[in-house]
Amino acid sequence: MQVLTHCEDMTVTAPPRAPLTRLGSARHGTGFRVIAAVFAISMAFSTVPTPLYPLYQQQDGFSPFTVTVVFAVYAVGVVTSLLLAGHVSDWVGRKRVLLPALALEAVAAVLFLLWPALPGLLIARFVTGLGVGMITATATAYLLELHVAHRPHAGRGRFELVSAAANLGGLGTGTLVAGALAQFVDAPLRTPYLVFLVLLALSAVAVAATPETVVAPAVAPRYRPQRIRIAAADRRGYAVAAAGAFAGFAVFGLFTSLAPSFVAGSLHHPGRLLAGVVVFLVFGAAAAAQAGSSLLSPARRFTAGLAAEAAGLVVLGAGMHLSSLALFLVGGAVAGGGAGLLFKSAVGAVAAMAEPAVRGEALAGLFLVAYLGLIGPALGLGIATHFLPATTAMLWFSGVLLVLLGATALSSPTPGPARREAAPEGPGRA
Repeated sequence: MQVLTHCEDMTVTAPPRAPLTRLGSARHGTGFRVIAAVFAISMAFSTVPTPLYPLYQQQDGFSPFTVTVVFAVYAVGVVTSLLLAGHVSDWVGRKRVLLPALALEAVAAVLFLLWPALPGLLIARFVTGLGVGMITATATAYLLELHVAHRPHAGRGRFELVSAAANLGGLGTGTLVAGALAQFVDAPLRTPYLVFLVLLALSAVAVAATPETVVAPAVAPRYRPQRIRIAAADRRGYAVAAAGAFAGFAVFGLFTSLAPSFVAGSLHHPGRLLAGVVVFLVFGAAAAAQAGSSLLSPARRFTAGLAAEAAGLVVLGAGMHLSSLALFLVGGAVAGGGAGLLFKSAVGAVAAMAEPAVRGEALAGLFLVAYLGLIGPALGLGIATHFLPATTAMLWFSGVLLVLLGATALSSPTPGPARREAAPEGPGRA
């Protein structure tokens, strides 16, 4: 599997780190918590529209396929941003990327508020994607560096848990908050965006006060677009980790695009809060599985993720075939838990493989592959619903994803794609 794009090679000198003092270390500990919260808020904002799609459909009368187009536009924004800007924080600094990214998300919130029609929805989702693409890899690298600065002799367990929980937990929380606000307050297509606009503004202030972890080099490297970077000699391990992230995000793509409409239509449960709960359950299970997997070795975590996602897809398919909401929810939770384990394994493996000077780029490459997992399957599923019943299309989706999981398992190097993960940086552990 060749995952390296052809771009001009460039050597980046590892950015110097400022010497740590006791005060600096304490500030980095506070910064770690601040960036985790900002990461979660920004990811939560990206899923606010998910439980609201049925309301947009009622308002503008568009089809489920249009929902997948709206979702794909968001994912295209993410991929575009990852290609153009996801890696530049390695030399310009983490804050100088995070602050413009938060500004983009605030612009998107204003667009949602002022232009609730389909054209405005499309533009706002694309702008949201641009912001998220800048945030994901940058915030992940930032968290690792703040963690190391705060606890230089600890392992990476705390970083892996917090970064994955902020990412996936934030995605799930956004749907739950938006669904609850849409169910119980007035102006369901306005109130959630007002709430998050305030949170994004506070996040920008918090980031501005957080210590930087990258010192810009004396001579700025020549800009080039992002590569999907193989960050170490372990090319096979990187490729398998990326395939696991792709498979995990394909499940997330299903639940953040068509699942709310499917539950409201084919399963006849149209509640707004329920639409948010369905998606929250998947991401919540992912975050919980990650939190509970700390004692597993990287190889066993990866294998458990493959098995859980496969089992969940089988139960999910049974729920769709039998029109059973209970089975659909159980299958989604189990598949989400497996996807969370795969994603945690992938992030931990790539973060451990990458040298500090290219860590943001390596993670940006991983997120690029992962978000391709959001675009392709979800868009293909939307196209399929034009020609097939929704249940049949989603059953085919589950079958194709099961094949991908099997191929990933067979390709996994021994003892697993993340065998370098969580190597202690000193005698202690997190």
